[in-house]
Amino acid sequence: MELNTRALAAATPAGRDRYIDLLRVASLGTVVLGHWLMAAVTVDPDGRAGVGNLLAVEPSLQLLTWLLQIMPVFFFVGGFSHALSYRSLHRRLDGRDVYAAFLRVRLRRLLRPVMLFTVVWGATALALQLALPESQLAEIAARLVAQPLWFIGIYLAMVALTPPLLKLHERYGWAAFAALTLAAATVDLLRFAFGVPHVPFLNFAFVWLAVHQLGFLRADGRLRTPRLPAALAVSGLVAASALVALGPYPLSMVGMPGEKISNMAPPTFALLCHGIWLVGAVELLRAPATRLLARPHVWRGVVAANGVAMTAFLWHLTAMLGVYGLALALGAPFPAPGTGAWWAQTPVRLAAAAVLTALLVAVFRAAERPPGPVAAGTAGTAARTTAEPARTVRWGGPGAALGVTLTLFGVLGLSVVGFAGLLEGHSAVLVAVPVTAPVAVAMTAVGWLLVEAAGRRPSSGRTSTHGAGTPVQGERGGLPVGPRP
Repeated sequence: MELNTRALAAATPAGRDRYIDLLRVASLGTVVLGHWLMAAVTVDPDGRAGVGNLLAVEPSLQLLTWLLQIMPVFFFVGGFSHALSYRSLHRRLDGRDVYAAFLRVRLRRLLRPVMLFTVVWGATALALQLALPESQLAEIAARLVAQPLWFIGIYLAMVALTPPLLKLHERYGWAAFAALTLAAATVDLLRFAFGVPHVPFLNFAFVWLAVHQLGFLRADGRLRTPRLPAALAVSGLVAASALVALGPYPLSMVGMPGEKISNMAPPTFALLCHGIWLVGAVELLRAPATRLLARPHVWRGVVAANGVAMTAFLWHLTAMLGVYGLALALGAPFPAPGTGAWWAQTPVRLAAAAVLTALLVAVFRAAERPPGPVAAGTAGTAARTTAEPARTVRWGGPGAALGVTLTLFGVLGLSVVGFAGLLEGHSAVLVAVPVTAPVAVAMTAVGWLLVEAAGRRPSSGRTSTHGAGTPVQGERGGLPVGPRP
């Protein structure tokens, strides 16, 4: 791995935006660290375990979510990568069947580790339910480990909507972002001022797509205007602060147990303002970070981390709960969350979770590698088969759209229902529809197969290398830059 990482890092084209790769891995790493810190496991006198949220125990720490809730940065990075990837495919395929091909390329690398995670955890959950039917921690683990999949479902929606939203961006620029922002504000107005039911769920689209749209603007260099990043950071932070101080919005930018209003589910206009300030803040750091990334050893670290980022993200809760399970089995003390003894244990817990995550990554990381081989010693140039400009199947576009819709709802359904209670047919409600884990997995698998079939193009046997070095940023292949489906 070290030799491959060195070769890929050394082959990076001079024009690659290395900062985007750093933001991708840093955002996922921050989420992982936040989850590990927020988990507050308790054990009652009867030995029954429960998992709570540190932010509920220590409400004063909720202000930290204004730094740790960094998923808007990941979706911002996604918009940047999607714009470059779609445009590259559009050029290479002469504008023919681009949508199906785009979805196939973007979904393949993302869903390989997701489906492996799903199969392994499905089998593990069944084994745990049969072997430890009374284990509270096993039931909690089976329920919780799938929750982070919500972000993958949202990400799939962004992939599916990239072509039409990119066209709106190319025609209207900042106005397209402004329209989504206004739509998010209008939804909250209808929700809080007039009590309109069901309308808040529209902000799952408007809030996250507005942040995604900022990625399009960055891809076109429209965030390089002097003082613009500072304006975004200041205006977003001031607006979010005012909304929380004067409006109905909670302080925490992540979901809290038992709260009547959440900034996350469904997303609020306050969360969008939070995302805007984060985008401005990371853009302010672009220049010094770019200088840092020019150092070979720093860049090699980013390349290595991005190559396993999605695998680490999928398995980090498994590792954390595994650490707690081992501690419970060994009879280790469980101090009350938020106490001095609890904080004293925190470095040990984090280190143990990191080690176990690294072991899980070593076992499962192969699923994150691009399917096509990249020969060593070729300066990172990935040989690709160039498709003839003939059309594939007549239903390619509609088939791909149906496939990605099934996939995103399957992944979202799995994040809601988890793996607990498989033998009892445990279900949960997703958009007013009950869903079970087997149904969610089947939807994901069938949808992915549809996208694969719709996006497959006949090979002419011709190969070409699309430029020296690694491929266009945002494409599959070459540099292993993490969860870029």
